[in-house]
Amino acid sequence: MPASHSHSPADLAVEVRDVRVSFDGQPVLRGVDLHIPRGQLVALIGPNGSGKTTLLRCLLGLQRVDTGEIKLLGESDVRAALPRVGYVPQRLALERSFVLSVREFLSLRLRRTRHWFWRPHRVIDRILSETLVEIGVEPMLDRPLAQLSGGQLQRVLIAFSLLGKPELLLLDEPTAGVDTPGEQTFYELIGEIHRRHQLTVLLVSHDLSMVYRHASWVYALNGVICCEGSPEQVMNTESLKAAYGIHVSPYHHHHVH
Repeated sequence: MPASHSHSPADLAVEVRDVRVSFDGQPVLRGVDLHIPRGQLVALIGPNGSGKTTLLRCLLGLQRVDTGEIKLLGESDVRAALPRVGYVPQRLALERSFVLSVREFLSLRLRRTRHWFWRPHRVIDRILSETLVEIGVEPMLDRPLAQLSGGQLQRVLIAFSLLGKPELLLLDEPTAGVDTPGEQTFYELIGEIHRRHQLTVLLVSHDLSMVYRHASWVYALNGVICCEGSPEQVMNTESLKAAYGIHVSPYHHHHVH
């Protein structure tokens, strides 16, 4: 029995049972089961169109499921759990004319700073400071959100989600639009946040070498869960072939420098 299934429901941050979703009669999720124990960093991999983003949208209550059951942090009503969930989308497309600064945007996250226009900057910065320093967004506070690079914007989105002190963090390909060296440090950052805050993290990623280094458990999705296990188990050629339906060269940790 895989380690991830020997947990009692109380220990699970995410429980997905036989979830099915179709668009216009085309099945996208065809009976997905997923169990994520609290405190784990779990990766979800799979080819484009395999249903990864749809599954995240189901977890966030943004996508209705046709059948099946989802529990988040012990709640059957997903919306009741959402205040304890942080989410970093794949990309936030902003108009260049979007005027909020990083400080103003982050201030919207907290009740104490929501009315930022009445507050002096130093008061806001003090409330935000711990998270800002940790994520490295402090130098960007005065910059307009719309003028940040892809990597800077993703950091701000992570800071935004962490300000709510979530118990569960959902990341949908957080390095889309981030250059490769930036990508590397970004995943290190997520690993660090996971360890320091003892969060549960579900990370959708294409970067298999990253998954190998940081995830404790991997689910490979292609409409259904094709395989799951430790990175060592899932990163073998047969498992990846089952998930991606093509020949993929396996990743071994000695490839990673």
